Amino acid sequence: MNLIAAGIELVGLTKRFGHATASGGPGGHVAVDNIDLSVSGGEFFSLLGPSGCGKTTTLRLIAGFEEPTAGRILLDGANVSHVPPHKRNVNTVFQSYALFPFLSVFDNVAFGLKHAAVSKAELRTRVDDALSLVSMTSFASRRPSQLSGGQQQRVALARALVLNPSVLLLDEPLGALDAKLRRSLKVELKALQERVGITFIYVTHDQEEALTMSDRLAVMNAGRIAQIGTPQEVYESPADAYVADFLGAANLLDIVVTERVRGGASTLSLGDTALTTSNEVPAAPGARRRP
Repeated sequence: MNLIAAGIELVGLTKRFGHATASGGPGGHVAVDNIDLSVSGGEFFSLLGPSGCGKTTTLRLIAGFEEPTAGRILLDGANVSHVPPHKRNVNTVFQSYALFPFLSVFDNVAFGLKHAAVSKAELRTRVDDALSLVSMTSFASRRPSQLSGGQQQRVALARALVLNPSVLLLDEPLGALDAKLRRSLKVELKALQERVGITFIYVTHDQEEALTMSDRLAVMNAGRIAQIGTPQEVYESPADAYVADFLGAANLLDIVVTERVRGGASTLSLGDTALTTSNEVPAAPGARRRP
């Protein structure tokens, strides 16, 4: 398959739902709040956070399903902020699969190509290649109702990849599957991304998925990005108590900053124990912190 990765850059991206106030000021709910983000071509990047944090709205803005209130969306440097979805070289895989129940697997994958200027021979070749990529060639004549949930998800991936997108957007694609199948498919999904080499932007609330599959991830909170980094960076050095708590296996303990030490370090007290940090803690002496 002829797939070329593209980078994504979000600059001051904001999405507000609702109307202006009577005085003309901004009103409504801010779902995405002035975020800046750069995703390299070929990167597996995850947006991680709880329900309502703005991750799916961010994905929908990149896809073109929502228009930004402010800010820009750049695809390989080109501003696509107000370009309609079908004119962006991105494609989306949804949690619900959205397969046509009355079409075969082959025809589901071929659906988008039938509206493009491709010959019948090219269409068959590209569909066959896409089905081979997700190990679904032998199921080409089946209907979606004759497939398992994992097989339907593979068909949805093939349908997205057959259009040769430069960015693939995935909105909690494993959320409808049982835990055992999710564990299996996340390994396959990461291997597939490495094989095709395009940019994946993956939305999830599942910490394990994000930490095991991503090259980098952004932890989101209330429409903003709380921290960006590699899984190891975010897990081992959380930016604040929210990130540490959300990522799960962390013990949060109250400390008191007792003094600053030359060289950028700080002295802390944890009960009767004194600790010295290797870097400066952003709090004044006497302040309480939760590392």
